[in-house]
Amino acid sequence: MAKTPLRPSPPPFEVNDVAIVGGGTVLWFVAFLVLLPFDSTLSAHGHHYWPWICLAGFGLGLIGVWYCRARRAAILRGRNAASQ
Repeated sequence: MAKTPLRPSPPPFEVNDVAIVGGGTVLWFVAFLVLLPFDSTLSAHGHHYWPWICLAGFGLGLIGVWYCRARRAAILRGRNAASQ
């Protein structure tokens, strides 16, 4: 069986990761706000932890936004150092 020749890998996509992670973070917070009025109903059905899961998702999303911004800044510093 003949092997097919390998092609070079394409370059990675440049995406706005801060916007993507930020959008998800906002959605977690909106879900928290939506679930707050239903706290007593959720507790009655054994799902009292759902709003707190959303709040934890929001907190982790904030950490993700911070990480993505720091990563972007490091990439830009690396590009500037390589071009000089």
